[in-house]
Amino acid sequence: MKTIYRRALAIAGMAGLTLGMGAADRAPQTPTGRATDFTSVEYYPAPYQLQMKSRMSGADVQALEGGLLVVRGLKLEMFTTNGQPQVVVRASSCIYDANKGEANSPGHLLLQNGDGRVQVEGEGFLWRQNDSFLAISNEVRTKIDSDLKDRFSP
Repeated sequence: MKTIYRRALAIAGMAGLTLGMGAADRAPQTPTGRATDFTSVEYYPAPYQLQMKSRMSGADVQALEGGLLVVRGLKLEMFTTNGQPQVVVRASSCIYDANKGEANSPGHLLLQNGDGRVQVEGEGFLWRQNDSFLAISNEVRTKIDSDLKDRFSP
């Protein structure tokens, strides 16, 4: 899996924050410092190598020992191979383990499908990047737009 990382704005006090998100690219890391407007992009393997598979962004990221990151204002987007938004996940914060490619939090999470008609929210989550697995732990609630229900009525 080829992964590309970008920083949107200058990073104060951090010379070269490097994160390993792709399974084949992961290596133990110990970055330290803070960044704003963080974005990390993962691409599909060939033949879709130009298409984003996922994009993780955060308003603020603080690097901890052992490749852990505190990501505040998390937004995780997943796309189909034709570029259509599949899922958008938002959370106020999480811990991202760059070595394992996993994010987790005991806090609130909101998930929307690509067209926004299905929403799932709950408390606490685990996301594994390598197999696109997302588990929402507690108080899970689902909302389906009423227009969507009408499509399946006889």
